[in-house]
Amino acid sequence: MGARQYTGSPEDADIRRADSLAREIFSDVANKWALLIIETLGGRTLRFSGLRDEVQGISHKMLTQNLRMLERNGLVRRTVHPTVPPRVEYALTEPGHGLRATIDLMCGWTHDNIAHIEASRRHFDTGRG
Repeated sequence: MGARQYTGSPEDADIRRADSLAREIFSDVANKWALLIIETLGGRTLRFSGLRDEVQGISHKMLTQNLRMLERNGLVRRTVHPTVPPRVEYALTEPGHGLRATIDLMCGWTHDNIAHIEASRRHFDTGRG
């Protein structure tokens, strides 16, 4: 995704397509609600109301929008059970679990570097005033 020199070959077209798709997916999932939904689902299957109860502060509308986006990107599977009323459940797909593992690594990186980050922020905030 960095700066590349493209030659116009078919391989370049594939790389450009992959880069564009990666940017779209990063943009989609790099919001607090999507990350919290992925983290909350983990290895569980939850109904909409269960997700809403566990993702503190999310509105019905935001949960719906984010679940649709995650489903569209193949990260969440939506299962409708033919009952009255219909029972709808959500679970991570295999790629969704892979993304969750990446998110967990990022959280671990943050934990490992928290002292450095906090010191840098204090230095920046006091030195710029």
